[in-house]
Parts: sequence; structure tokens; C-alpha cells
Amino acid sequence: MRRADQLAGSLFAIGACFVVLGGLVAAITQPMGLEHGSWLAAYLVLVCGVAQCAAGMVRHQLGGRPATPPHALALLLSWNLGNGAVVTGTLVGEPFVVDAGGALLLAALLVAGRDVRYSPRPVAVLAYRLLSAVLLISIPVGLALAHLRAP
Repeated sequence: MRRADQLAGSLFAIGACFVVLGGLVAAITQPMGLEHGSWLAAYLVLVCGVAQCAAGMVRHQLGGRPATPPHALALLLSWNLGNGAVVTGTLVGEPFVVDAGGALLLAALLVAGRDVRYSPRPVAVLAYRLLSAVLLISIPVGLALAHLRAP
């Protein structure tokens, strides 16, 4: 199996797990009345899950130059550790932890963008760039909200 396919498969599989986890969180947080429950469920499903699944699917469609092992590992770690920091920082009310997570997410998007520059499939590249643009816009918005809502 090519490294690009392994990375795409890993992104998709981890993203799918987050979609399921987000659904479970939604199911248990409403009856418990947790303050950040609906945000957490939505974040797990949309950012951690759907965005990661979409990135995996698009990367699989791209073909082109495969990601090198260090880039693949950097992408997986920075995306998932960044999301972990955003979730943790939000739940404990520490906006600077959220900032650190946002920086890791930005790094993941930059690493991913480097690996998809070369592709024979312009529609897949456009889809990937649109997904990245939405995420790039949402990161500073989320960081600002974390600071505004901090205790």
C-alpha cells in the first residue's frame, strides 16, 4: 500500500471514530445538562470527524506525490493533538491552551497543503482547498470566542 493511501486511510478511520464519539457525547450530555455538551458534540463530529474524513477522502482521490512519513506523521499528530488541546482548553476554560491547539491545527493545514500541491485531479484539489479555507477561517474565530468566553 502506498504511503499516501495509508495516510488517507488513517485520516478517514480516525475521523469516523470521532463522528461516532461525537454522537455518543450528544446522547449523554443533554440528559446530564453539561454546559459545553452541545459544543463538544458538534466539534467532535464536524471538526475532529467530518473534516478529517473529508481530508482523508480527498487525499485518496488526489494521487500525485505521496506524503513522506515525517509529513504524514506530522499531519496526523498536529491535527489530532491540536483538536485535543482545543477541546481540553475549552472545557477547562483555558483560552491559551485553545490557542496552542489552534496553532497545531494551522500547522496541520500547512503540512497538508504542501502535500496536495501536485495532483492530476483539479476538482479534488479545489475541494481540498475549499475545506482548508473553511477551516482556516474558523480557527481564528474559534480562538477569539475562546478568549471572549473565558472566565
